[in-house]
Amino acid sequence: MTAPTQTLPKHHPFAALPEPDAQAHIAQLWVYPIKSCAGIALQQAHLLEQGLQWDRHWMLVDEAGRFCTQREWPRMVLIQPQLVYDHASGELDHLLLQAPGMPALQVPARWSAHTAGASVRTVQVWRDSVPAHDVGDATAAWFSYFLGHSVRLVAFDPAQQRLCSTSRTEGWQTHTRFSDGYPLLLTTDSAAQALHEDIVQHSAGQGTLPAVPSLLRFRPNIVLSDLPAHEEDYLCTLWTGTATHADARLQLVKPCVRCPIPNIDPQTAQGDPAVGDALLRYRRDARMDGAPTFGMNAVVLRPSATPLHVGQTVWVGYGV
Repeated sequence: MTAPTQTLPKHHPFAALPEPDAQAHIAQLWVYPIKSCAGIALQQAHLLEQGLQWDRHWMLVDEAGRFCTQREWPRMVLIQPQLVYDHASGELDHLLLQAPGMPALQVPARWSAHTAGASVRTVQVWRDSVPAHDVGDATAAWFSYFLGHSVRLVAFDPAQQRLCSTSRTEGWQTHTRFSDGYPLLLTTDSAAQALHEDIVQHSAGQGTLPAVPSLLRFRPNIVLSDLPAHEEDYLCTLWTGTATHADARLQLVKPCVRCPIPNIDPQTAQGDPAVGDALLRYRRDARMDGAPTFGMNAVVLRPSATPLHVGQTVWVGYGV
């Protein structure tokens, strides 16, 4: 891993490492190699400026080049990628894709303009347009058959930079790949428990209890333990290393407003309004004009020199 490519100026509000206010631990690490498809739980992951390595590196687009998500095609959550590494080099060799009723499919990890049959197309993620590498007709046919719609798989071009909004970062320029807006989503395991308790309380006497809401419905990258439910709402920064020296450092910048995706069961792709109803009951966020939120978006102030790992201690600060 390389050192950070940028250094915060000394006068920047994020520059100084604050005194730690508390400790937490990394309970879970998740990457979602293909935007809006199933996630992969990892025991360790490299933290880059653009987020966890291989997170949202690929994306499905429609015929117009616009990004596809579970909002329109819930069955995307049933597409399960697996990261397959080369034993000799230790580098990622390919994605192995599986979906119900479909043959397994291999997608090369290093898809570029030099790959046979590759092409570059401009794709759209919300308001951003970026060049990306089209992964080819055979892969497009596999996804299109499963989803019942014409789609294509594209890979993020590492030579490109997709700038995050600086309105939440005090002007600091940071980048992401195909995530909605910021490199990382962070939450706590206690938040999932609080949500479940709310659903149980409001489902009493109403027949069948909805399925326990998995954190996978919220697609976090980092889940912290040993903090009160939704404590991430109040955190400003967190880091690994020691109390006085950061190895990796994140800045929490924006509450994550929730769309209908958390209503989709990641095991069945079926919708259930119980989760959304619960968020509307107790997670209306004044910071976001009353919209329901769950988790915090974060940017990377310092990538990790060594991988993050489950069980790792993190220091958290409530002030800048």
